[in-house]
Amino acid sequence: MGLGFRRMERVLGMGVGPWAVGAVGLLILLRMIQRQRTTYSVQDKVVVITGASSGLGKECARVFHAAGARLILCGRDQVRLQELVQELGETTDGKRQTHTPCTVTFDLSKAETVAKAGEEILKCHGHVDVLINNAGVSYRGNILDTHISVQRDVMETNYFGPVALTQAILPSMVAKRSGHIVVISSVQGKISIPYRSAYSASKHATQAYFDCLRAEVERFGLHVSVISPGYIRTNLSLNAVTGDGSKHGVMDKTTAAGSDPADVARAVLRAVGQRQKDVLLTGAVPTLAVYIRTLWPALFFRLMASRARKELRAKEE
Repeated sequence: MGLGFRRMERVLGMGVGPWAVGAVGLLILLRMIQRQRTTYSVQDKVVVITGASSGLGKECARVFHAAGARLILCGRDQVRLQELVQELGETTDGKRQTHTPCTVTFDLSKAETVAKAGEEILKCHGHVDVLINNAGVSYRGNILDTHISVQRDVMETNYFGPVALTQAILPSMVAKRSGHIVVISSVQGKISIPYRSAYSASKHATQAYFDCLRAEVERFGLHVSVISPGYIRTNLSLNAVTGDGSKHGVMDKTTAAGSDPADVARAVLRAVGQRQKDVLLTGAVPTLAVYIRTLWPALFFRLMASRARKELRAKEE
């Protein structure tokens, strides 16, 4: 954080400390207001989680299971999903009624399978109360060296997959005039950083689609939450694809130092309970960058160009 502030101070030629203090103060005030909102229980509610077998999805499964939700766990690996079902069955603490999860196995990146998966999901309990679009893939690469097929593949998983699943489930929610759709986006859906083009583009598209969805389904009594975390301590960077489609295979320092996925999962539960519309879960510097991108774009572009040059030098050393 200190390095981030000093870097911005050098570019600005002035201290940004007061700006950051003001921004953080405003965030604290908003969070205090949020805590005073009515909280809606997910006890016995049907909650679908994609990408449930690992990372944030797995933590969301633990948190929502403990809160008494009827889970439908989705992922590509049936064995790992069943292992999670077994784990959840062994963690009941008696404080509230819990339920044995259902599982639905499918690949979100294959559009032709998503509609059928939506039908299977609805068969589990006859309806869905909360859909958490969590599954996704990250990317690391230079645009010049990235094949267009990689850009398409990342978009298929991160954007078209969640959109297809949402549109498969949405009619049942509209008919019931009740439901909550959540998408796990990223702070990179609000600001783009160098060497993340495919990932950031997919998250920008996600933000736009679900913002539109929120406006269109409000008349049916439905809720939409876009959750935008910063770095989370998961295997996302290890499993990220590179410009030629191969795995990045590196645990980035920023990812290793990221938020605890359990904390982010609890924030997702809170967003559902408080029906929050847009949640930014990141530190002071990235939060400030979001505002700079809107209020002072020229400065933001200078900062990102500087970051790109720094990362390039680091790779060449």
